[in-house]
Amino acid sequence: MTKPLCGSEIASELKKEFAESIVENGDDYILVDSRTLTGIAAYLKDTTGFDFNCLNYIIAVDYNDYFELVYSLVSLKHNHSLTLKVRLTNKEAASLPSLSGLWRSADFQEREIYDLFGIRFESHPNLKRILLWDGFEGHPLRKDFCHDA
Repeated sequence: MTKPLCGSEIASELKKEFAESIVENGDDYILVDSRTLTGIAAYLKDTTGFDFNCLNYIIAVDYNDYFELVYSLVSLKHNHSLTLKVRLTNKEAASLPSLSGLWRSADFQEREIYDLFGIRFESHPNLKRILLWDGFEGHPLRKDFCHDA
């Protein structure tokens, strides 16, 4: 089992490099500005001491007013983990940079989120539906999805 790193301690470190990018932090997470997600993720992956070489999972949550994406990062070298979050308030044009260039495990998960929530991942190498057929209308895990049978 990995040791979760304290969100406030990591946020303090990140603020040295990414001053205004930390929106909020708690004991077990860091909420970052979506515009700096790629830079922060690369920093956490490549910086000695962090070495988050594994993206365990990405989940999306629809909170009616906004989407929240949760990234679980793991360092196999140091046996520690960190939860990174991003909020997207523009649900009609929800978009984030793809992290598939940093972690290959992001590829499938970003496609799944795109398919079920409609969140686009910029620069994704193959962003297309993965669970539903091309003609399917809508994104069934969005709270505003309604399908009349």
